[in-house]
Amino acid sequence: MFAIIETGGKQYMVEEGQLLEVEKIEGKEGSTVELDRVLFIGGDGKAIIGKPLVKGAKIKATILAQKRGPKIIVFKKKAKTGYKKKQGHRQFLTVLRIDEIIGGENGS
Repeated sequence: MFAIIETGGKQYMVEEGQLLEVEKIEGKEGSTVELDRVLFIGGDGKAIIGKPLVKGAKIKATILAQKRGPKIIVFKKKAKTGYKKKQGHRQFLTVLRIDEIIGGENGS
């Protein structure tokens, strides 16, 4: 069974037991979180499509780590004016282990 969820403005396809890096979710390492923005549940020959969300569906996950992603360089330049600006950015990330997909019913 798999599901498509939305978190941090992005969509992810997840299965039970999968490790996933998403934008930061508040919580301590080892704690459990529930993700309720489930867009689709599939597998076992059936599919439940949300309109836009699947009613009653949840994903239970465990927070394994809070970390930061790789450094990204942001460089801005305007020609002929001498304007240059260099900046770095490291996104805060949360590593999740998907424990359970709780199915729902067709939403409206």
